[in-house]
Amino acid sequence: MTALYQTLVSATGALDNSHDAAPVKLGFEGNKTILRAAFRLAGSSLLLSAPGLWLLPGSNMAPELMLFKLGASVFFLFAGLALLIRNRAYSQPEVYFDPIRRELRVLQKSQNGRPQTVLRRDYDSLGGARITSKNIELWDVDGTILLSLPLFDAGARSALRDQLGPLCR
Repeated sequence: MTALYQTLVSATGALDNSHDAAPVKLGFEGNKTILRAAFRLAGSSLLLSAPGLWLLPGSNMAPELMLFKLGASVFFLFAGLALLIRNRAYSQPEVYFDPIRRELRVLQKSQNGRPQTVLRRDYDSLGGARITSKNIELWDVDGTILLSLPLFDAGARSALRDQLGPLCR
């Protein structure tokens, strides 16, 4: 491995430290733990209220209300399940900035839990990047926004500035 690296360095004539750098991983959703907790609380309460319409003492069992109670409990059941299933952290795509291959990869987990590549772009095929204290925006060559991601870590921000180099504005 060392001989191969020395051959590459002598062929290019410059020493590149990108072999020491680790890929930067960012998520699309950012830090939304409060929102996720609120959805879990609402979903759980809807799931518990679906049978609660029938089982709680004092519920009216009039024949005129049975169809309404059935419709409401089915709605509460499906709405609660949707709120619980939608907010899984593992279902969100992840973005990897690879300094060795000099590429950007977006990975999404499939149904069986294996990551699949959704998007792969070389740094050379990007139009530009803007890194601020709170987010990173990547543009395509035609000027449209390709990605906009939140940044919470100063180390990740610094590593991205080093990797993207001339693309940063």
